[in-house]
Amino acid sequence: MARNYELDETDRRILNLLIQDAKMPYTEIARKVHVSGGTVHVRMARLEELGIVVGATLRIDFSKLGYGVSAFLGIYLLKSSVYASVVEQLKLIPEVVSIHFTTGAYGVFARLMCRDTQHLRDVLHDRVQLIEGIERTETLISLEEVINRPIELSQVF
Repeated sequence: MARNYELDETDRRILNLLIQDAKMPYTEIARKVHVSGGTVHVRMARLEELGIVVGATLRIDFSKLGYGVSAFLGIYLLKSSVYASVVEQLKLIPEVVSIHFTTGAYGVFARLMCRDTQHLRDVLHDRVQLIEGIERTETLISLEEVINRPIELSQVF
């Protein structure tokens, strides 16, 4: 349903402002886009109803909260039919912050946030590698995240 909705320039401008700052008040958005606060509210309600907007996120520097290791985990599945059950088990591990079904060598690609390398080892050894359906894993530790940004909607449409 959402694919059939045509975003106009006002929608794109509203969304781009919220992509940069999800906490921006609708009144401020309205002022910047030159529409009424009610227009922003109605358009956002419509975008949420269509499933185009699915909530708001908060970016946190997890290293400042003691989670200094970000790792990517390539997961080889025994067979593709175990994908759903493996994902359900991965969802139960709090350190797993994203899961992707992928093409290529890995059946699943996940990102984990851990306090340190010992914590990462414990999560891998005591949780992930015990999941039925996982053949093996490959771990890549991120040394630094250089860029993490949303796509600007004017570039898409």
